[in-house]
Amino acid sequence: MARFSHFLAIDWSGAKGPRQKGIALAIADATGGPPVLVERGAGWGREDVLAVLAEDLPGDTLVGVDLGIALPHVDCGAFFPGHREDIPDAPALWSVIDDVCRSEPHLGAQPFLEHPDFRPYFRDGIETGRFFGCDNAAHGRGRFRATETAQAKMGCKPYSNFNLVGAAQVGKSSLTGMRMLNRLRGRLPVWPVDPLPGEGSALVEIYTSLAAIEAGRSAGRAKMRSFEELNAAQSALGSPPVSGAGPLDDHASDALLSAAWLRKVAGDPSRWQPSGLTKGIARTEGWTFGTL
Repeated sequence: MARFSHFLAIDWSGAKGPRQKGIALAIADATGGPPVLVERGAGWGREDVLAVLAEDLPGDTLVGVDLGIALPHVDCGAFFPGHREDIPDAPALWSVIDDVCRSEPHLGAQPFLEHPDFRPYFRDGIETGRFFGCDNAAHGRGRFRATETAQAKMGCKPYSNFNLVGAAQVGKSSLTGMRMLNRLRGRLPVWPVDPLPGEGSALVEIYTSLAAIEAGRSAGRAKMRSFEELNAAQSALGSPPVSGAGPLDDHASDALLSAAWLRKVAGDPSRWQPSGLTKGIARTEGWTFGTL
């Protein structure tokens, strides 16, 4: 795992439009130095990120993307219990989502959310679909993957990828991300859905709050909105400070801290062997890197 030469962290967004203000990219070099933002003059769009990951990654880069790489499966034995078609694993799920949304530009996911076969599984602010929960759920935040249940035990506050409401509407960002993952199939392995290759680049799901917690912040204070806050967290991770002072966009700070965190922890074998991860979970639900 220490073989990676670069660590690219991506704060993702499910917002509409050709470009998303919530997307930020930061990269850290394995040899040291502070992480740096990867700037794009007109701002980043999801298709721009796809192009970088498909065609322009430095060799041996570990990519961490802040999105859910799959939907819950283990809790109910299916992504969409009662649906007429069996979707056996995460790659098949990505393909279905991308196909349903093929007419939607900018890797948008609205057609999937409006599809009569799938809408009843989501909470969209207008109604809560009758399949939003599951008999096995012990809370009202919707269905969890195994990794999200583990995150809650670590002090995080995860929400279901079937949730489309409020600040915790992680569903849209995850669905748009799954369209991207489908386009990257065969080009960039996605751990743990795919085995971690012995060489070359790979992509993992990250949760930026985990990086903040390991830098000494609480889940409720995970967002950093100044260079001073960011650099205190960078120091806690053993990373040099980022140049700057005063206010800082929290998407940029999430990406910068996560790049430094990936560099710090990627060489730890325990991160790649979490106790709750089974072969079945890896193939269907995936896992959030760093969740133990």
